[in-house]
Amino acid sequence: MFIIAGLGNPGGQYAGNRHNIGFMAVDAIADSNVFSPWSAKFKGLISEGSLAGEKVLLIKPQTFMNLSGEAVGEVLRFYKLSVADLLVIYDELDLIPGKARIKTGGGSGGHNGIKSIDAHCGKDYRRLRLGIGHPGDKARVHGHVLGNFAKVDSEWLEPLLAGIASNADLLVRGEDSQFMNKLALATGGSGSGAPPQPASAKPVRKAKSHIHKARQHGQQKMPESGPMADMLKKMFGQKKD
Repeated sequence: MFIIAGLGNPGGQYAGNRHNIGFMAVDAIADSNVFSPWSAKFKGLISEGSLAGEKVLLIKPQTFMNLSGEAVGEVLRFYKLSVADLLVIYDELDLIPGKARIKTGGGSGGHNGIKSIDAHCGKDYRRLRLGIGHPGDKARVHGHVLGNFAKVDSEWLEPLLAGIASNADLLVRGEDSQFMNKLALATGGSGSGAPPQPASAKPVRKAKSHIHKARQHGQQKMPESGPMADMLKKMFGQKKD
């Protein structure tokens, strides 16, 4: 089994945030491949499917970003997996919008979700970092990451998420160089948007955007009673980041 964790904050008010690009990425993988509907388990939302002939579990921790490791750690312990079976997708301030980088291990770069996973799981897992750009002023970072993507961002965000979703099998196989090559082709190679269409090309009707889908996922009705409801009541009293 292989685990792909996308990081973000739960709730409709955070669904379109730059900080939630990890949620958007695993949503795109689930939507573009044969995965089960999202269900509540392991302090998160999970979706099961298969890629590259292997069972894959997608997880969106619902513990808020700074406690992401609680959910991811539960999954690894339950299935008796190691960090070699884990890939985490998250936002990266120090990459320009649309750029992606993948590596194994390393520091957290100040990302609280990664700090939490490091603390609960160890550091030697693969990390797919998706650039959201830096606002240029440290004082503006908090507002930047918790701010929504602008409409113009869809020009690079949609090809990026679509490229991740259509090539997720390469991530499961561990073929990171191949994945990055395919992603570069999907985003036009520059990481700043899709390659322009020829002037003679017919306009293509756009599917519903991943930003719009993320907001829909974030607005799913929460249970009013039962174990999940109790967990959510505790969750929403915790500090957000």
